[in-house]
Amino acid sequence: MKIVMILVPVMLVLVALGIVLFSWAVKNGQYDDLDGPAHRILYDDDKDKIPDDAKQPQQQTATRNNRSPVNKVEGNNSGDDQTS
Repeated sequence: MKIVMILVPVMLVLVALGIVLFSWAVKNGQYDDLDGPAHRILYDDDKDKIPDDAKQPQQQTATRNNRSPVNKVEGNNSGDDQTS
């Protein structure tokens, strides 16, 4: 029974601490933009982080011209490599 006399005040202190931390987080704007980080990961912002020696020739030309690389496929679109 003595343990209950210790655990009840400890539980009340932990609940009060949780409420204080939650109100601090809400007050500081931690819950303002919940969708922003989820959408931000989809943006391709690492083009400048690729080293020049690791880039493909199309990427190096596009970097020099300050435009995105375009993959152009000539010939048929079936994927068969036909040489004549």
